[in-house]
Amino acid sequence: MHIGLNAQLVSSARSDRAAGISWYIHNLLQRLSSARHQHRYTVFLGDREAAQSLSDLETRVTSLPTARPAARIFWEQVLQPMQLVREGVDLLHSLAFVQPIFLTCPGVVTIYDLSFILFPERLHPLRRLYLRWGTRRSAREARRIIAISHSTKQDIVKLLGVAETKVDVVSCGVDEDFQPIEDPQLLDDFRLKRRLPQRIILFVGTIEPRKNLVTLLKAYALLGQKAQLPPLVIGGPKGWHHQEVFAAVEELDLRESVVFPGYISRQELPLWYNAADCLVYPSLYEGFGLPPLEAMACGTPVITSNASSLLEVVGDAGMLVSPSSVEEIANAMHRVLTDDDLRTQMSEKGLSRSRDFSWHRAAELTVEVYERAMSDSGTQVP
Repeated sequence: MHIGLNAQLVSSARSDRAAGISWYIHNLLQRLSSARHQHRYTVFLGDREAAQSLSDLETRVTSLPTARPAARIFWEQVLQPMQLVREGVDLLHSLAFVQPIFLTCPGVVTIYDLSFILFPERLHPLRRLYLRWGTRRSAREARRIIAISHSTKQDIVKLLGVAETKVDVVSCGVDEDFQPIEDPQLLDDFRLKRRLPQRIILFVGTIEPRKNLVTLLKAYALLGQKAQLPPLVIGGPKGWHHQEVFAAVEELDLRESVVFPGYISRQELPLWYNAADCLVYPSLYEGFGLPPLEAMACGTPVITSNASSLLEVVGDAGMLVSPSSVEEIANAMHRVLTDDDLRTQMSEKGLSRSRDFSWHRAAELTVEVYERAMSDSGTQVP
């Protein structure tokens, strides 16, 4: 088959634009050419540097500035269908929610989460409108749908009204860079560079309401009334309505205890995980939840919500808490920080659990979805 991939969201930028969905797409593309079933792939994207990193795949770089939503939507809906015909594409994989209205070949669409329906306040109104309209329509028209967790699959079936049999689950993998660092000098040098003490509590993610950071800050403040605590590091870019998090720091008098390093690069992220006593990730909703998986792969104990997909990710290797309970989060942090045996046990379980997630396996399963989509159309797959 000749498979086209709309990868306009993939980015080589040294910023948060290269995280999340971009990182998922990047890792999938890197491994498609080595998947067991060989097909021809053409990747459509707007980032020339990202295209150069895909030396094993054919790439087509548009001259439009598709990092901007308006330009991307124009390319997606107007220019892409014509290009697919010119290239002779047999199947299109739309890697981020929406496929073209006018599509002359079968389509597969990946849906990462439905936060734009469940938490609409986190998105700009125009972007929210396009996603709601486009995702609902694409889910109805696509031959197959890929969800990145069983939780997201359930949301798709329930909120978009599609048949359960139409949705395939392809979980995220974990990059090989995320592993325990055995050299203590390397960590000491990192702590010195970042002016960090020997112990920290870590959160990684966008600073926005869905991440439930105000509740985390309240739990940290509550625990701080009973014990001396390491600093709480909240690493990530400012997102929608981030102001309430900084306001909570002031109200709870935590200015001296909470550190905001901003966006953490992929290159430095394993060092942050390894330097932390634990990752606390009390998110209200996730399509998957990469930070807990990455932390476990580094041997870092994980405290996370018993909500949405996060239970799927950590299993029994992490400590699960109610995201609405300040007391539960505080008690979990206290247990992990004060019990060396517990931390060792969680570290070992997390390392074992993380090995269940592989980008190579994700690529293999994705190719199986392509072949299933073509079989559904009655086309013979070689």
